[in-house]
Amino acid sequence: MSTPSPHEPAYADRVYRSPMAVVTGVLILAMIVWLCGDAVVRGVGDGRWIGLAAALCAVPLTVAFTIRPAVFANEDRMRVRNPFRIIELPWGIVDAVRAGYSAEVLADGEKYQLWSVPVSLRERKKANRSAGRREAPGAGGAAGTGGKGPASSPVARASADKAVDELTELAERGAGRPGAQGPVSVRWAWEIIVPAVVGAVALAVLLAVG
Repeated sequence: MSTPSPHEPAYADRVYRSPMAVVTGVLILAMIVWLCGDAVVRGVGDGRWIGLAAALCAVPLTVAFTIRPAVFANEDRMRVRNPFRIIELPWGIVDAVRAGYSAEVLADGEKYQLWSVPVSLRERKKANRSAGRREAPGAGGAAGTGGKGPASSPVARASADKAVDELTELAERGAGRPGAQGPVSVRWAWEIIVPAVVGAVALAVLLAVG
């Protein structure tokens, strides 16, 4: 594979995340603030501390599973931000990006799930049915349209499959770049883990002694 020129322009990261998960996370956070805030303001005895401990545990976990997950990809690497880990994968070490029942990347003999690219089997079946109808006999453009009917429009793809296709293309195009070499880097998200554990322990103690 030829090495791309170092003078090639650099592009901003492509970001893949689930808008529905973000909206859900914001709504859940609002509910946590409302319920726990009410317990802190109006609670008596241990009720206030229980409200604080519950919020300390629930807020980071909600953020971790809804707002936090994202995949950032550029010409050299992809950075996978999952609930409790951040994985950086240079394209040179990526073996494959695929979407079965979940989206995942294979690299250096390991498998890493892409939490921010949810796979919807219902959406995939709908896209496959649409593609099947387009390929059926007589599904071409109407007479006199020069073949520019509905069959000439882009084939529908499920959002997860489309994201995987784009990531695969980036991986194949960037695998030979000098900046796309190196090992996989994994970092634990202690900023999520520590407050969640502290809040859970505090909540358990308060409930036990209450």
